[in-house]
Amino acid sequence: MISKEAIVGYVQKMMPDAEVTVVDKTGMMDHFQIEIISEKFIGVNLLDRQRSVFEALNEPMKDGRIHAMEIKSRTPEEAARG
Repeated sequence: MISKEAIVGYVQKMMPDAEVTVVDKTGMMDHFQIEIISEKFIGVNLLDRQRSVFEALNEPMKDGRIHAMEIKSRTPEEAARG
């Protein structure tokens, strides 16, 4: 199990400007929907965005605290468009 706040902390450690929203999808605190809005994603393709999020959350994924996650990664401009 990992808290939503801990996930936000891991992401913001790598992307300090990130706005992070975490939703527990199952109530078991190990399957998450994570939305990240960061300027770090400007000019970065989807695959590399996903890689950077996986890198930020490597530790809790390796030790099993995060079993599955759905990631939505957007730039501030993309987020403003909806």
